[in-house]
Amino acid sequence: MGKNMLEPKVKPEGLSVRADELLGLSPELINSVRDSLREQNQTRAKMIVASLRASEFADLLQLLSPNLRRRLIECMGTDFDPQVLAELEGDIQEEISEQLGPVSLANMIIRLDIDDALELIITLRKDRQREILKQLPSELRNLVEVGLAFPKDSAGRLMGREFVAVPSFWTVDDTIKFLREADNLPNEFYEIFIVNPRHRPIGKVSLSNILRNEKPTKISSIMLSEIVTVPAIMDQEEVAFVFSQKDLVSVPVVDESYRLIGVITVDDVLDVIQEEAEEDIMRLGGVKSDDLYSAAFQTGRSRFSWLFLNLITAIVVSIVIGIFESTLEQIVMLAVLMPIVASMGGNAGTQTMTVAVRALATKELSDTNAMRVMGKEFLVGVYNGILFATLVGGVAWFWTNSLKIGGVMAVAMMITLIMAALSGMTIPLILQRAGTDPAIASGVVLTTITDIIAFGVFLGFATLLLL
Repeated sequence: MGKNMLEPKVKPEGLSVRADELLGLSPELINSVRDSLREQNQTRAKMIVASLRASEFADLLQLLSPNLRRRLIECMGTDFDPQVLAELEGDIQEEISEQLGPVSLANMIIRLDIDDALELIITLRKDRQREILKQLPSELRNLVEVGLAFPKDSAGRLMGREFVAVPSFWTVDDTIKFLREADNLPNEFYEIFIVNPRHRPIGKVSLSNILRNEKPTKISSIMLSEIVTVPAIMDQEEVAFVFSQKDLVSVPVVDESYRLIGVITVDDVLDVIQEEAEEDIMRLGGVKSDDLYSAAFQTGRSRFSWLFLNLITAIVVSIVIGIFESTLEQIVMLAVLMPIVASMGGNAGTQTMTVAVRALATKELSDTNAMRVMGKEFLVGVYNGILFATLVGGVAWFWTNSLKIGGVMAVAMMITLIMAALSGMTIPLILQRAGTDPAIASGVVLTTITDIIAFGVFLGFATLLLL
């Protein structure tokens, strides 16, 4: 929501444009900044980065080493754009906030939009938050404290407090005069909200619609009365879903009395969509958050718990294998073939689970269509099971010169792929119904179940048919 530090770069028609050229962060520019900082040439470094947008400058800071990052912040001085802070990743943001100190940081926060200011303050430690709040003007401090009172990742935390709202009895002329004369309007807005005497939203009208109508026209006659509103306590992921489903540009935020208290715009939602997608990817991989810029010890500690849980599940699988120890001792070839079944089952289950977790997040999968989707995944499991059972069974037969071992491989592969497909769909559904985020636990639960099924079925049939 902050202003760009440079207008977008445009090439003549017909010439190809690379992404790094549009973003302004070419390898040459990055290396030039690094060389300038290493040579203590602060004037040259400052000149090179002067044309960068806030988001580009933030990316540059994250690519530099901590020492060079500190030097660049120092040489920027008062020219450092506070919007850069809002664009930084959490660990880098905290590092630079510590470098700036509470007074300088408070002065920068004052220049930010309230939603960006709130997002920045939230990332700070509690003691640092109190220091910053003391430095802020009373009006801004009150707004921030109200924002902090809303739940984490809620619409109340995400919304901006600057919006345009007018009464329904105004005319187009009244509205235009207000827009020209008011001094506390947002820098950019596209819709005007219509409110009743109790400050409750009853409609909205776009700026283009206002400009196309005559001055005496009543706002109430041209407003869109079917307005979508979101409560301040709504989760930001749900807000993003509303924007996606309704194709919204902005949406008013209301309190428990349905009074208009803020607005969320599409640029805010784009950030949420990216954050939520990153979060789901990280959780599916057993990582709590993006720790690319965290210290090695901190990263290792955050990943330990998930790896420890995987260790426990691996021990469970090993116990299942141990039950069939005598079978493996008599037919050593089974130990060679056994991982093939488990690997195929795990991969097939992960495919289904990934689709299911994403479908749950986008509301495409629910109780109303769960059985139909489950039936489809069962058929997919049967289809792949037949194909790979034939393929793997034939290879095992040819390799071991044993029709029975080939048959065991075929049967185990068929059952494992079918059960993996069903597990990949049912586990996320069960976890969501239990109130647990499917992205967090689905992976480790699925891996354990598919391994147990694969090893249990394979070694079980081998025991029955070969011994």
